[in-house]
Amino acid sequence: MLLAFSTHESVVSLKTGHSHRREYETHVVNHLELSAATLDSVKKQSVLHVGKFYRPHLGGIETHVEGLCQGLRKSMDVRVLVASNRRSGEECVIDGVPVTRVHVPISIAGAPICPGMLWHIRKNRPDIIHLHLPNPTGVLAVLASGYRGPVVVTWHSDIVRQRRLARLYQPIERLLLRQCAAIVASTPAYIASSPVLREHADRCRSIPFGIDAERFDDRHVDQSLLRELRRRFGSRVILSVGRLVYYKGIQFLIQAMEKVDAKLVIIGEGPMRPALEQEAAARGIADRVIFLGQINDHLPTYFHAVDVFALPSCERSEAFGIVQLEAMASGKPVINTQIDSGVPYVSLDGITGITVEPRNSEAMAAALNRLFDDPELRRRMGHAGRHRVQKEFNLELMVRRTLDIYEEVGGRVIDPLFESNGDAQAEFSSHAALR
Repeated sequence: MLLAFSTHESVVSLKTGHSHRREYETHVVNHLELSAATLDSVKKQSVLHVGKFYRPHLGGIETHVEGLCQGLRKSMDVRVLVASNRRSGEECVIDGVPVTRVHVPISIAGAPICPGMLWHIRKNRPDIIHLHLPNPTGVLAVLASGYRGPVVVTWHSDIVRQRRLARLYQPIERLLLRQCAAIVASTPAYIASSPVLREHADRCRSIPFGIDAERFDDRHVDQSLLRELRRRFGSRVILSVGRLVYYKGIQFLIQAMEKVDAKLVIIGEGPMRPALEQEAAARGIADRVIFLGQINDHLPTYFHAVDVFALPSCERSEAFGIVQLEAMASGKPVINTQIDSGVPYVSLDGITGITVEPRNSEAMAAALNRLFDDPELRRRMGHAGRHRVQKEFNLELMVRRTLDIYEEVGGRVIDPLFESNGDAQAEFSSHAALR
């Protein structure tokens, strides 16, 4: 429409002389500037995700934040603000998403404290802040920044074990929750079971986490690495992936291995690794329990190299278990635990896997043996798991539901098909040091 209008008026201006033409050209420039400003206002709809860490740091929250930001950048100006896991801060762009890592001068009870976050929030001035909790430094930074726009919170987990930290942190956290526009939790079950979320039930929304299931399709695995892993591990292989911390319950899975004729492959690092290695050695099964440490590349290939995935979590700190989705997308049956969180909601007992009581190594062993003894059951559950991820836990659905919340709290319609023009990325130089 604008092109037709311009062409027609240009012809007229040629007939009426140079002065009229200059007058018209000024009109057209003003019209184009106004149109550009209108379009720019759409592009400037921005969201700042404030989390603890970001890739290459591995964890369920980090996996979720990265996937969500990758999906949102098709519709919005998306930026990420997190703590640095190095000595200095940096600014970089990861797969098109600008990421600011802030220097951490001190950590308390494992929580990074980053005073610099406050300054970066003021510098960014986003339309919406999306804060991922638990995150004491993020809460403090948002409150102290004086930000007056809408704040959306994703509640990844209650603080379960760090009770001393919780007593100091919860009053500040509750202040933020009273002020935020919406609270997102991964499952209705977690909203119902969380004492904190029940206090704010009127603003809670359930958005199940989602992943890009195609990334875990067998067409995208490294076939050469797959053959190598199968030669190394052999047949009858169990995989567990996650940080080696108390609430993951890996010690109960190791205990179960005494009664299971299989190998256990563990991917992940954490403070419990020495104790877990000692546990395996003490039980005489160290040759069948393989600790691979942190794996950053080709993770889908590792899922395809095994027969069963196990998530033996023993505390509700495991609020969802997004790694279950990765196993299910790879077509593997899942053994999880009946903890009071969203974990058993993700992989369904008897449909996509088997759910057992937490801290029960006998039940875990029985479930593993049942799956190894029945290849058809493994195949059927693996197929059902992949179908469930594609229909209920896909990335596009999670992003669309998140955009709905942004529209609700921001009062502005966001086109889910709009592609970012990358302007935000241009302002970030890769690996520029921060003070």
